[in-house]
Amino acid sequence: MATAQPTERHEEIQFRQLLEEAVTKPGTLMKAYSLFWNYSLGNQILALIQANNRGIPLGPIASFNRWKELGRYVKKGQKAIELCMPVTVKRTVKETGPDGNDVEIEVPFRRFVFRRNWFMLSQTDGAAYQLPAIPAWDRTRALSALAVEEIPFDMLNGNCQGYAKGRQIAINPLAQLPIKTTLHELAHIELGHTSEAIHDSDTTPRSLREVEAESVALLCLESLGMDGAEFCRGYIQNWLQGETIPERSAQRIFSAADQILKAGIERQSQGGPE
Repeated sequence: MATAQPTERHEEIQFRQLLEEAVTKPGTLMKAYSLFWNYSLGNQILALIQANNRGIPLGPIASFNRWKELGRYVKKGQKAIELCMPVTVKRTVKETGPDGNDVEIEVPFRRFVFRRNWFMLSQTDGAAYQLPAIPAWDRTRALSALAVEEIPFDMLNGNCQGYAKGRQIAINPLAQLPIKTTLHELAHIELGHTSEAIHDSDTTPRSLREVEAESVALLCLESLGMDGAEFCRGYIQNWLQGETIPERSAQRIFSAADQILKAGIERQSQGGPE
């Protein structure tokens, strides 16, 4: 019988590679999202790559135990798909106490681990399975769920497509691609760009802010099959100026895109095989 086996390989996770896979191969994300929309974007790509590399027919994916709940069992000899899962652990750090002496305290620390515990529908057998409908993404719902207010566009520069400040966005009524612009500005907010202090030494450089926000817009557009992704690629390369996206930024990009995509889906529709 097939079994689920956890593995921990934190040092091998490279979100930059997943991001490159997503942005350089048009259609990859749309295919992954249509099949695995209830998982994170990073895991969608991971599942798709593994299935393609191993010749596994694409289909819904669920954990070993979830398939059992659905009346299906994993076929003998099938190897599980690995997905990346966040876990919170505690680590001990030293701090100076009120009396000036060093004290040890435990603080929560988030890291990622790989776990082999998921199987494609084609790797299972048993009761009939009905593929759930892909939930629609709604702009108004996303703004509400993210607690973002849309305000009138009042910038005199007609070339500006939109802007974000605090938790507000404004979209030029004449914007060429209003949804793309909306996603870009929402990304600035979810990435924390609009809350950074002007004189903060840790402020993200503008070039990287633009790369991060446009990459989020690209991931969302590609996932939802909306127009504008081709313009995102040129914009990103223009701001990168031959540089590569840092690993930390790639992680932030995936996280923000996940938040925006899930915010636009009805809560009761966020089910699926898992």
